[in-house]
Amino acid sequence: MIEMFVFGIAQDQNTRMPILVLYDSTKRRALPIWIGEAEALSISRALGKHKPSRPMTHDLLLNTIVSLGYKVDRIEINELSSDTYFATIFIKSVDGKRGETKAIDSRPSDAIALALRARAPIMVSAQVVADGTVAADHEKDKEEAKEFKRFVEGLKASDFKGSAD
Repeated sequence: MIEMFVFGIAQDQNTRMPILVLYDSTKRRALPIWIGEAEALSISRALGKHKPSRPMTHDLLLNTIVSLGYKVDRIEINELSSDTYFATIFIKSVDGKRGETKAIDSRPSDAIALALRARAPIMVSAQVVADGTVAADHEKDKEEAKEFKRFVEGLKASDFKGSAD
């Protein structure tokens, strides 16, 4: 699992739908996830640390989890299938008596809205990162590709140990 962070919310120019953008710790890979308007608003409010006068849906969910003696341990975006992402919310007993972690199936947008409120890590499977991310730092990628090409071009047969027999 790779920890990712919320970069922000953009808008798809063609569909006008909100896009949640996550990035890795190096800010080199971005994971765009198309989400609904309500979830985009909820995530924006959490990013802006906006406290509504009455609990909104994700606030209510967090309040319920906490009142039952649990905390949000982490969320995981663990699958990408047919352009649909799947996530799991992991809640853990606060007192340790129950000693268990419970997994709750979720849409990524709801899981992220909850994770932001709970200050829980957002984890993404390596396969989802491989399948769903795009380069966010093209200049750095080009530079590394050039360095690698120079390295490969400088190799000689004598650089390799052993025989091909």
